[in-house]
Amino acid sequence: MIDLSPIEINGHTFLAVSVLLPKTTLLAITSDKGYIMCGALDVGLLNDKLKDRKIIAGRAVGVRTIEQLLDAPLESVTMEAEELGIHRGMIGRDALLKMI
Repeated sequence: MIDLSPIEINGHTFLAVSVLLPKTTLLAITSDKGYIMCGALDVGLLNDKLKDRKIIAGRAVGVRTIEQLLDAPLESVTMEAEELGIHRGMIGRDALLKMI
């Protein structure tokens, strides 16, 4: 099952995506510029092999719900995210606000 739902943070709308898979759930919240995602995101791949795409993204681990993803500190971020002021340890919702 796939669930798509808008969420609002400080008057800005983002899209939350949950994909229920056997034994795991993929979670992501996206803006027009970038996204945060659960531990399935491979930041190293984005920074190395897909560097030319300049992807703005952050990864939070140990989250099981969209709400947890919003409140969790980011474990890693892409180089492009760092250029926007998004850093490791930043809470997901704060990182998203830098992606507007």
